[in-house]
Amino acid sequence: MSIQKEVSYTSTNTYHTLNRLTDKTKNVWIVFHGMGYLSKYFINYFSELNAEENYIIAPQAPSKYYQDKRFKHIGASWLTRENTVTETENILNYVDAVFKKELSGPIPNLIVLGYSQGVSIATRWVARRKLQCNVLVLHSGGIPNELQPKDFNFLNEHAQVLYLYGNNDEYITEARKTEEYLKGTNLFKDRLKIEVFNGTHEVNKPFLLKISEMI
Repeated sequence: MSIQKEVSYTSTNTYHTLNRLTDKTKNVWIVFHGMGYLSKYFINYFSELNAEENYIIAPQAPSKYYQDKRFKHIGASWLTRENTVTETENILNYVDAVFKKELSGPIPNLIVLGYSQGVSIATRWVARRKLQCNVLVLHSGGIPNELQPKDFNFLNEHAQVLYLYGNNDEYITEARKTEEYLKGTNLFKDRLKIEVFNGTHEVNKPFLLKISEMI
């Protein structure tokens, strides 16, 4: 019979940024891509935001794989059902390192966004690190089942939580809508706002612009 063991080691991972962090920066975004993305491409969805006012940080999921039989297109995944607890902690430690390197001084408005699979990382990171953010955006993804209302009690009264999805999203059935609504209202109560746009399972660039201007 095989025995599963563990070993700790130092690992290095990349991430991407867009624009410059200056005294004119109004919003800092930390954005978590969905499964199959690379951060260097995902960050381009934010290229139409005001460059002077918005600084975007896109962490990179560590598990990369070839998406096609020609071994041409590369994607990445944050987590699977295998060894989820340990892998989650590894990822959160990596995100902590990115956060510390990029934002050592005063932080302006902080927006944390998870898209699709990235929602699971965004919510866990905010909850476990008790991260005060101005806006938490849950875009077309699922909220982890283990999270409880007490995990978000630390958020100040002005923090906003937005759940955003397309009305023709092939991954969000009527049952899934109900499930995520119940989980979201249980966790965030009246601070949860739901936005539905006309579209499929895609990043909604016009709404990103709306968020950048709403704070």
